[in-house]
Formats: sequence, structure tokens, C-alpha cells
Amino acid sequence: MKQEKISAQRLKAIIGGSIGNLVEWYDWYAYSAFSLYFSGAFFPEQNATAQLLNTAGIFAVGFLMRPIGGWLFGGIADRVGRKQAMTLSVLLMSFGSLLIALTPSYSTIGVLAPIILLIARLLQGLSVGGEYGVSATYLSEMATENRRGFYSSFQYVTLVGGQLIALGIQLILQKLILTEEQLHSWGWRIPFVIGAILALIALYLRRNLHETEAFEAQRLHQDSSAGAKEKKSNKKGTIKALLQHPKAILTVVGLTLGGTLAFYTYTNYMQKFLVNTVGLSKDLSTLLSFISLLIFVILQPLFGALSDRIGRKPLLIGFGVLGTLFTVPLLTALSHTQSVWVSFFLLMAGLIIVSGYTSINAIVKAELFPAEVRALGVGLPYALTVAIFGGTAEYIALWFKNSGHESYFYWYITGCIALSLFVYVFMKDTKKTSQINHDLKPTKTDLE
Repeated sequence: MKQEKISAQRLKAIIGGSIGNLVEWYDWYAYSAFSLYFSGAFFPEQNATAQLLNTAGIFAVGFLMRPIGGWLFGGIADRVGRKQAMTLSVLLMSFGSLLIALTPSYSTIGVLAPIILLIARLLQGLSVGGEYGVSATYLSEMATENRRGFYSSFQYVTLVGGQLIALGIQLILQKLILTEEQLHSWGWRIPFVIGAILALIALYLRRNLHETEAFEAQRLHQDSSAGAKEKKSNKKGTIKALLQHPKAILTVVGLTLGGTLAFYTYTNYMQKFLVNTVGLSKDLSTLLSFISLLIFVILQPLFGALSDRIGRKPLLIGFGVLGTLFTVPLLTALSHTQSVWVSFFLLMAGLIIVSGYTSINAIVKAELFPAEVRALGVGLPYALTVAIFGGTAEYIALWFKNSGHESYFYWYITGCIALSLFVYVFMKDTKKTSQINHDLKPTKTDLE
């Protein structure tokens, strides 16, 4: 009976953590999904690509706050608790979304409009930067040992799920409720109002979550320690403590590099690629993106469960090899096709390849660090890498296109994936060397 209660508690925690993550990422992606409509409201340029460059620039700047969020919320999670950090991050995201929804256009308040948009995006970047590391840690620590790959895959199920909800709302507004003119005029504000409301619901859910066993075991161990160990325990969740794990830090950077660039290319940037390069309508590109991402979400738990059987490393190597060999051919073929079905299958091929990374990257990072620096170790180096490579993906792609050399971007992705492949080949399989297992083993001091 006690075991059933623990299992029900674990399932409730994983669902609660996942839903909060879903809302956070919806708020984050709503900006990208609706930038096609609100770019003109904040940046009055004649050239559509120039407008998108401006909004993409603010999107990239938002990523610069993610390392700060990873440091701030990761430290809170490692010192105070995972639950408290996740609650604070979703509250901040709600405020950022509401700010975007209420900001007047450039024609009303002039240059203040893009400035306020920038501030709101910086707040969202701070929030989502902390969200990734903390929620990845929480889901990984809440899962049972033989199903960590499966349960932690819901990190990207909810991450992409947030984008799906944003696209779904966009489709509903496009097809059923508003005209094109209304969307450009004021309709783009609706998803940000929805995001602010959903974030408040997620805040309520997270306030009722249970703390993880790994964090409680670490706190118990510290409470039972004394003397010289007390000084050491006070350093948990700090940069100094994190720097004691240089190999794990470099591994996070290396395994994230190619994966995050490929992920943001095939998900976040793809909607604009289908419009600007392939030549599809906005409505059709949104529909293709929605369907492909829905299938992509379903794939994540399948790949995660596979990693529980064969290990994490084979999936990472599979992504590295296929991504290095096929990125240029896939994107080149996609840019030249005139068939909607061919576009869909090429896009799906790219997403299937990326699944080898997305489905397990959260658990791989969590298994590299001990509990006292896990949230910070997962969040900060990841956020730095994503800020540099994932956050700039859309801007670099549009810059190459604007300069007449769009294919250079395909080679840029290929090179980054190849670098990550080098890391995958030489790293240990974290399923066999998981630090989470070590955290849950009682020490001699604890037993006494």
C-alpha cells in the first residue's frame, strides 16, 4: 500500500512538473509563432525580412538572459529546493507574457514599444533559462532508475508541446476566428493573454508539488554532517562548487552544441523557412509545422524508453552521424521542393534524426552531476550553449538568406553537429554511471 502511495505521488509530481514546463514553453514560443504578425507593430519597415530580422534579434537577445536564469534558479533549486525554483520561474514568465500583451504599438508610443518588448523578452529569457535546468533535474530525480529515460523525455514533450499549443491557437485564430488584417492589427495579443493566465494556473499546480528524494537525501546528509563538512555544504548551488566538475560542464556544452542548433532549426525557425524560402503560405506553413511537431512529440517517450533498454550513448551517436551526413541534403531538397507532401516528409526526416538528442539530453545532463550542483550544472552550461547557438539560429539563418547565401547556414549546422558527435563518441554512457543512483545511496554518516 505504501509503495502504491509512493508511485502515485511520483506520477502526480511528474505530471505537475511537466504541465508547468508546458506552460513556460508555450509562453516562450508564442513570441516566435506570432512574430509573423506583430513584427510590423513594433518595427515599421517596408521589407518583411527586415521586420523578421528585428524580431529575431530580440528573440536572440532573450536567449542571453537564459544563462543568468540558469545560474539564478539553478542555485535556488540546489540550495532551497527544486519546487521553490520552479514556482518562481513560472511566476516571472507570466509577468513577461502579460507585458507583451499590453504593450502599445510603435505608431502609438514610438520607440518605447520595441524597448518594452525587449524588457519583456529579457524577463521571459530569465524565466525559461532557469526552467530548463530545474525541471530537467526534477523530472530526472522523480523517475525510477529503470525508467528515467522515458520519464525525462517528457521534458521535450512539454517543451515542444508548448510550441504546439502556440501553433494550435494560431491555427484557430487564422482559420476560425480572425481575418489576416485583424491578426496583424490586434489579434496577435490574444496568445500572450492566454499565456499569462495559463502561467498562473501552472503556479498553483507547482505550489502543491513534492520535493525529490535526491534533494531530500542530500539535505539529510548535510544535516547529519558537522564541523568541516558544514562549511562545504554551504557552497552547494554555487559557481565555485560547479567548477569542481569541469569534465561534466564541458560534456554538457559539447553534447548540447549540435543538438540545440538542429532542434531550433527544425522547430522554431522552420515555420519562417517554409514561408520565406519554400514559398508556402503562412496558414499552410503553420499547419505543416503543427502536424510534424505533433508526431515529433509522440516520438520522444519512445526514444526515451529505448534509451532505458540500450543506453543513452547509442541514440546520441545516431543523431550525430545522421545529422552530420544528411542536414545539407535535407535542407537543400526542402528549399527547392514545390510539393507540400515532400516538404512534410523532409521535415519529418529531420525531426526523427533530432529525436536521438532531444528525447534524452535532459537525463544525460542530470546524470552527470551530484545533487548539490545538479540543477545549476544542468541549467547554466546548457543555457550558455543554447544562447550562443540555439538562440542565434534564426537570426543567422535569416542573415545568410538576406545576403544571398542561405546554403551556408546548412553547412554551419552540419559542422556543429559533427563537433557534438566527437563528444558523443568519447563520453561515457550516463545510464551506467548515473550520479542520481549515487545520491540515493545512504552514506555511513547518514546511517549513524
